[in-house]
Amino acid sequence: MRYTGPKVRLSRRAGVPLTRKAVRYFEARPYPPGEHGRKTNRRAAGDYSVRRMEKQKLRWYYDVSEKQMRRYWDLALRRPGRSGAELVSILESRLVSLVLRAGLAPSIYAARQYVGHGHITVDGRKVDIPSYLVRPGQIVAVRPKSRQMQPFVAAAEGVYADEITAPYLTADLKELTFTLTAKPERPEIRLPVDEQLVVEHYSR
Repeated sequence: MRYTGPKVRLSRRAGVPLTRKAVRYFEARPYPPGEHGRKTNRRAAGDYSVRRMEKQKLRWYYDVSEKQMRRYWDLALRRPGRSGAELVSILESRLVSLVLRAGLAPSIYAARQYVGHGHITVDGRKVDIPSYLVRPGQIVAVRPKSRQMQPFVAAAEGVYADEITAPYLTADLKELTFTLTAKPERPEIRLPVDEQLVVEHYSR
């Protein structure tokens, strides 16, 4: 199942801020949540716990369920590249991930909501499946009748955009559209996760 509780709590459990909003909260409380959070020694965790936590961080960062992660892992194994890098590339190619990365949403959770509510099109056709895998060359946009909604007005003003656009995207925020120009490659993806530990977790 996907986690639906407080999102900042996930960042404190992971040990790194997983969303922009979590950054200032995490700086104030950089220890795990709960009554004994201050006394928890992350460094004392065993190998299995460390690898499992890295896998959980990857899940939480992209907001996917364990079942979905297993499916993406199986898909990554069938690809010719390194399985860890391929797994991250697949997760980054999901429609919700790219809507966030292009600056059309403030968080992965908002991006999921926008897609699920039918506000996003791919090549001119409405797509309401957050896990839809976008292919290089496809054009993603906000539906015309949704563009006057406050979140998208803010997106058009660049409120949610990163200082540097991901190199595999070409975005036109004023038009609320972007194109995936190439397959996301691991060195280009900003991610607070060591995917090699995820590979070791699934390969044990």
